[in-house]
Amino acid sequence: MPQILYLDTETYNEQPIANGVYAYAETVEIMLFQYAFNDGPVYVVDLANGAKLPQEVINLLLNPDVLLFAHDSKFDRTVLTRGNLFKDRPDIIDAISQPGRWRDSMIIAYAHSLKGSLSDLCDIFKLENDKAKDKEGKALVKLFCKPRPKNIKIRRATSKTHPEEWDKFKHYAKQDIVSMREVIKKMPNWNMRDGSIELDFWHLDQRINDRGVCIDVDLAQKSVECISMEQQRLADETNNMTNGEVQTATQRDAMLRHIVGAYGITLNDLTASTIERRLDDPDLPDGLKELLAVRQQASTTSTSKYKALLKRVSSDGRLRGTLQFMGAPRTGRWAGRGFQPQNLTRPTMADWEIEIGIDAIKSGTTDLLTDNIMKLTSNTLRGCICAPEGKKLVVSDLSNIEGRVLAWLAGERWKIQAFREYDNGTGHDLYKLSYSKSFGVNPEYVTKEQRQIGKVQELALGYEGGVGAFITFSMAYGIDLDAMADIAIKNVDLRILDEAKNAYEWALKNKRTYGLSEKAYVVCDAFKRSWRTAHPSIVELWKKLDSGVRLVISGHVGCVRIDDKLSIDRTGAWLRIRLPSGRYLCYPGARIDENGKISYMGQNTYSRKWERINTYGGKIAENITQAVARDVMAWSMPCIDELGFNIVLTVHDEIITECPDWPEYSHEYLSQMLSTPPHWADGLPLAAAGFESYRYKKD
Repeated sequence: MPQILYLDTETYNEQPIANGVYAYAETVEIMLFQYAFNDGPVYVVDLANGAKLPQEVINLLLNPDVLLFAHDSKFDRTVLTRGNLFKDRPDIIDAISQPGRWRDSMIIAYAHSLKGSLSDLCDIFKLENDKAKDKEGKALVKLFCKPRPKNIKIRRATSKTHPEEWDKFKHYAKQDIVSMREVIKKMPNWNMRDGSIELDFWHLDQRINDRGVCIDVDLAQKSVECISMEQQRLADETNNMTNGEVQTATQRDAMLRHIVGAYGITLNDLTASTIERRLDDPDLPDGLKELLAVRQQASTTSTSKYKALLKRVSSDGRLRGTLQFMGAPRTGRWAGRGFQPQNLTRPTMADWEIEIGIDAIKSGTTDLLTDNIMKLTSNTLRGCICAPEGKKLVVSDLSNIEGRVLAWLAGERWKIQAFREYDNGTGHDLYKLSYSKSFGVNPEYVTKEQRQIGKVQELALGYEGGVGAFITFSMAYGIDLDAMADIAIKNVDLRILDEAKNAYEWALKNKRTYGLSEKAYVVCDAFKRSWRTAHPSIVELWKKLDSGVRLVISGHVGCVRIDDKLSIDRTGAWLRIRLPSGRYLCYPGARIDENGKISYMGQNTYSRKWERINTYGGKIAENITQAVARDVMAWSMPCIDELGFNIVLTVHDEIITECPDWPEYSHEYLSQMLSTPPHWADGLPLAAAGFESYRYKKD
């Protein structure tokens, strides 16, 4: 049995933890250090009042054979190695800085589709009150771990100013260790066991977060200054255009009232899509168009992104802690934290324009370059991520990985072959081919507009999506559904068209037409049916997953295998789906309700609450596909990193590395490694492409 030191820390800092633990750790004070060895008693060391760590603890920290277990260990590891507690003990810092010794109950929770906070886990597993995380702890943390409000005389609470509360605080700190050990006993651990590949992936993830990415701090600072001046100019312009009725263009309600009063036009909102649509309206008064154009510029969100970036950058100019391992519920994909490059808007300017714009921002000459500063700074945001002197960024992105994985999982042979032919230069573009396959049109003659429809089909319909999903993606790609219907209806098979008309009658009766005209609804439904006709194996996969899950939950069978790639079983209250990589997708509390719906307990993506979530065959296929896509990328990462392509970020299916500026570190080599299938993915057609640059960009 491994020897385990369970540990936790309580800290004080003038700086908010919201700026990220790496920036926080540079000025942190560790007040309490609580620990327990194996199943032994829990001790709290009151460092704030002069207590010293016992030699026993020092010895355990120095012993490489002792595992270090914490909840959200990135915090504790970072404050212990980058704070001042061990500033005179580099031997201790060396011994505990490497992620390989660490284990993390929060990561185990994430890896099994549970919520991450210790308090939530205590609630989920219904721990007894004496073993549950102290609910009063939040108030005590607020009291002792951060500065008190400015209007309070005592700016920092201590054991001297609040002795009774300090004793309670130490009890709370002790209880955290008790709760963590109990949660670890209650949680399953199929994915993060010692010796597992996923544990290795997490240790690599921690090294990537520690490494961080180089930031052009000067560009970020100059951009904030530039935006601030432009916002003031736009505010002055708005004030003048509205005769003082609207102080700034970001005052939504005041702006809407002014538009009604001055122009007699009622707008429901001032969203980006509404403004774009109105600006294209030839009947809109010129004065209102100018006002809406000002609003459009002023509403950019890039300001907050730049500020978030600057707050989280460490003193050495690197941004750390941007990735959360297993952060996406159900699938285990990486999620972003703090400044999230995953959520950056697509650039609307060419690369060369952005490069010139960066030079203008840094030199203070943007007024000579453009009259739309907000557009410029929105486009230059990615460029803040850069390579340090003597290095370059080498980037590669897996091409259409979800579409490839779904076809491979389902055994959709024609599509797998189509991907291979496209990759070797002998086949057609897959979006053209999707349209062609659905409507019997020669792919050679698929138009640009039809290709766009094919793209929407691929994105919207692969996971049992219907008309609603088609509408969502059509809006994202600016497709006019009525105009599309006029053109596309002549290519629809008559039998499918009749079925789609019947579907419209049902939707009309049940008020599920999504506000579409009959023609648009019928064509969208026909597209769905045509796509499914062209993808029989994918449709069959949805059915197999749905029926397999039902059989296992109902207890009719113990395990269901799906085409030698997937297996479904149940352990206690947990439904598990074993992926080709050996990792398990986990669905706690899975059941079938009285209406025949499959559901499980999980975190609602929007409300963040732990609640029952319904699912179905297509949705399960989506979870599996995205999980396998994540596994494909993850299995390539250790080799990539070991060969000197130092990974600094992942963004969806893209890997960003920092390398010496030498020819042998090429994007072709990186793409070759990224697109080599793991041993468990024989026959999966992969492709990747990338670029080399001194600044990050959207290729």
